[in-house]
Amino acid sequence: MSFSATNTMLVIRFSSMGDVAMTVPVLRSLLSQHTSLRVLMVTQQNFAPLFAGIDRLQFIGADLQGSHRGILGLWKLFKLVYKISGAVPVADLHNVLRSKLFAFFFKMQGSSVVSLDKGRKEKRALTRQNQKVLKPLTSTFERYAQVFRSLGYPLQLDSNFLLKKRDQQAPIKIGFAPFAKHVGKSLPIPLAEQLIANLLESIPCQLFLFGAPGKEAAQLSIWEQTFPSAKNVAGQLELGEELQLISSLDLMITMDSANMHLASLVNTPVVSIWGATHPYAGFLGWGQSQNQVVQTDLACRPCSVFGNKPCFRGDYACMQQIQPQQIVQQVRSYLCIS
Repeated sequence: MSFSATNTMLVIRFSSMGDVAMTVPVLRSLLSQHTSLRVLMVTQQNFAPLFAGIDRLQFIGADLQGSHRGILGLWKLFKLVYKISGAVPVADLHNVLRSKLFAFFFKMQGSSVVSLDKGRKEKRALTRQNQKVLKPLTSTFERYAQVFRSLGYPLQLDSNFLLKKRDQQAPIKIGFAPFAKHVGKSLPIPLAEQLIANLLESIPCQLFLFGAPGKEAAQLSIWEQTFPSAKNVAGQLELGEELQLISSLDLMITMDSANMHLASLVNTPVVSIWGATHPYAGFLGWGQSQNQVVQTDLACRPCSVFGNKPCFRGDYACMQQIQPQQIVQQVRSYLCIS
């Protein structure tokens, strides 16, 4: 792909998968509204399938745990990218030390740089224990869009998000991803098992179980053996294959995790379950609404933006009080099953 430095932009978002996935609909909107613009997207190499098929976007994979690790590694990555881009505007959608340093290398060559406003002050007010300010904050999608506006590219996020309609004659296929990176965002195993049982009893469907290799895959394998209609796909698919499978589902049940965002990218409806975190922090999936959220009404929620803080109560009531039957009812309602 040939790039002209006069209308090329460099976009940085190194991690995590969910946050990187959230850049995709924003970049699609940006490129559709600025038809002469070309984008160089720099993120981790294994995220490449997220950006497949986006016209005028060139993906550059970073090996942040290998050859591009540390200051010298970032310098090596800079030289690689600069050889392609030259001194182009830089959108830092991460705003952490690593992305700041990488962007600084470009700034020293004359590039203009705008970094993401994470809204840290508002998020602290949302998650503190005392005098909590419980109100919806600016979405991460909108925060990304503001970076591009600050670089001189007006941007209106496309709100006409249409989910596919289910073929009423076809067998129902549902995905379930009960795990997340942190305990405060993962459905407890007994509740997840009860949900699977209730779901399969209530809805005749094929249930696909998603998770990471290792402990998660081992637990999913147990459920696969327990429930004949459940199939464990953890660790068996490449990211592109996983996206393809998710796109074939009628609905996906997820936590506040990357799977919620992957489903949105392929227009698959989502029922999401929230514990220590809250949709108000701005991380609800693209095109999703509060009507698709299952959560408990506790005064301590949310206690964390990312779910990484230990429960100060010690009991993770935000997850323990989730009612599996409530999730089943949400799924039945969305699939128009009376």
